[in-house]
Amino acid sequence: MNLHRPLGTISDGEDAVRLTPAEAGWTYTGLRVLVLHPNTPRVVETGEFEAFVLPLSGGCAVEVDGERFELTGRDSVFTRVTDFAYVPRDATVTLTSAHGAELALPMARCTRRLTPKYGPAEDVPAETRGAGNATRQVNNFGVPGVWQHADKLNACELITPDGNWSSYPPHKHDQASECEVVNEEIYYFRIAARDQVTPSREGFGFHRTYTADGEIDQDVTVRDGDVFLVPRGYHGPCVAAPGYPMYYLNVLAGPADERSMAFCDDPAHTWIRDSWADQQTDPRCPVTTAAGRTDR
Repeated sequence: MNLHRPLGTISDGEDAVRLTPAEAGWTYTGLRVLVLHPNTPRVVETGEFEAFVLPLSGGCAVEVDGERFELTGRDSVFTRVTDFAYVPRDATVTLTSAHGAELALPMARCTRRLTPKYGPAEDVPAETRGAGNATRQVNNFGVPGVWQHADKLNACELITPDGNWSSYPPHKHDQASECEVVNEEIYYFRIAARDQVTPSREGFGFHRTYTADGEIDQDVTVRDGDVFLVPRGYHGPCVAAPGYPMYYLNVLAGPADERSMAFCDDPAHTWIRDSWADQQTDPRCPVTTAAGRTDR
């Protein structure tokens, strides 16, 4: 089962990443990562998918359903929490950038058609989660309870300082139970170079996904631009190698009538959460806010 998709393996020439549910082998969740050249419009037809327009670098204008949103964006995923836009299914979306931009479009197959909407960076909670060397930043821009304007789509960003662990303890969301819902999940990785801000294939990190029955048991090295698919099973940790901070975009969607990101820990490791009460959080988190980096 090919769950790790290195940079370039799911590109179509125009998009750095073009992953449909059919290509992933599931039903709901997709992702596009595309480049806007200066003053060269790109037109995206959403079809049966709702999506976020999320700047990874640069800013852009989003035109859809007679509305226009100006996204300020950011220099890098490691420099600022960004603003974003929600675009509905069955829409023609025109994207333009005066200076060029790289955009992620996390997507979910859905049935309801909602209206377009702008998401200000200042309204995105930058949460510090975990403690000790498991401290990480979570930008909850598109999650239930924070962003309610979506039918199936859930998305958030994580920044793991170099040397730290995230997506830990390992957890899963592959069945409907008291503690979890079914969600297909995409991990899209960016790894900073030694300057801590510029994405580069120079650095690396690690990711683990496994199932209790052993059918899936993958420990992989991830580099900038790689994708990992989680159809089921426990996933985590993601580990940022010393010297190379790690970012990843999580995209989740599933069959539940109401959006949820509920999960269950691997019971062998859930005790780790209690240990955090006696540890300090890493002072490097949060790394970024809507105003920029916290260390500059």
